[in-house]
Amino acid sequence: MTQKAISQSPQAAPERRVDLDWVRISALGLLIFYHVGMLYVSWGFHIKSDHRITALEPLMLVLNPWRLALLFLVSGVATRFMLQKYALVPLLRSRSVRLLIPLVFGMLVIVPPQSYLQIVEALGYPAGFVDFYLRHYLAFGPQFCPKPCIALPTWNHLWFVVYLWVYTMALGGVLMVLPGLLGWFEGVLSSALAGVRVLVLPPLLFAAYRLLLYPNFPMTHGLFGDWYDHAQFATVFLLGFGLARAGAVWESIERQRWPALLLASALFASFVALRSTGYGGLPLKIYAGFSYGCYQWFCIVAVLGFARRWLKADTAVRRYLTDAIFPYYIVHQTAIIVIAHVLRGQDLPAWLEASIVITGTAAICALAYEIIRRVNILRPLFGLKLASRPVLLTTRNQPAE
Repeated sequence: MTQKAISQSPQAAPERRVDLDWVRISALGLLIFYHVGMLYVSWGFHIKSDHRITALEPLMLVLNPWRLALLFLVSGVATRFMLQKYALVPLLRSRSVRLLIPLVFGMLVIVPPQSYLQIVEALGYPAGFVDFYLRHYLAFGPQFCPKPCIALPTWNHLWFVVYLWVYTMALGGVLMVLPGLLGWFEGVLSSALAGVRVLVLPPLLFAAYRLLLYPNFPMTHGLFGDWYDHAQFATVFLLGFGLARAGAVWESIERQRWPALLLASALFASFVALRSTGYGGLPLKIYAGFSYGCYQWFCIVAVLGFARRWLKADTAVRRYLTDAIFPYYIVHQTAIIVIAHVLRGQDLPAWLEASIVITGTAAICALAYEIIRRVNILRPLFGLKLASRPVLLTTRNQPAE
């Protein structure tokens, strides 16, 4: 079988899953609220607010196991649909341009203020940003050790882009060598996960990852040696890719949305109840790992099922945010950290400080996107295609882009 045989003809239009567009938009949009929450909980983050709101932690634990896995699954679906439009090599080339250019630009321009303000707040770094950038950020090695010891330059929140590119290239390499594997893989997944089995096999796999890999390979987002993250994220990416066109499985996901939600709720409630006892023995650790992996998949099924049921209608908002959300993702964490740093020491109540950080971040993201999409040279730097004609402000006589 030739390389072109694994994709449809160029004239065959790829499917458009509006529900998955909304899932992607919502999942990336949650990052603003999640990363603002990281300012206030007891977990480590680049900078911290003077306020501690540990009551936020259970709410963030609701999202933490599945929000990023869901994004990788949706990315796998999108990659499969792209393979219906492009031959494999052009797809890999397009994916590299859309991911690597924003990654390099982000590491050189967007992320450095995060690292600078982290060192300012942790160590009271006396010199300015330019001094930090030239002397430390471009050092290509560990800096400020032993505490904090950070490898610079860094990708921080852009690790998702790195991992997505690696998984896409690895999958592309396999399909180049074994193009006939695609049809077999799709057939096996469609059969294995049809009906109620969609709630049985994947959660057991993710529970095994949590129990066997996580204790020895905790999450680092550093690419090399991050085996637990690679296991779970590469798996959901492949599941999305292999199930993209499996209509029967998507119907099963929709039918199983309520059982998945009820199972996820029961697992989370039991985990929180046991966690509150303070008992940390081996039985609890085993149960926590098992419930985490199962909860992770049940939440994904519930979100996908309800989205498929309720989010079928297309709107201008969806079309706008589908392009906007990736530039938002690139910009948002730097905006959060800069605003939080400016507000530090202002003695604002926590609710007001958090409200300013959230609204300020949303405003910066929106303003940045409106500039980016109108300046053609900026578009590839934020993962957007070059515009064939200028994007202008909509007027009464000018149709919206």
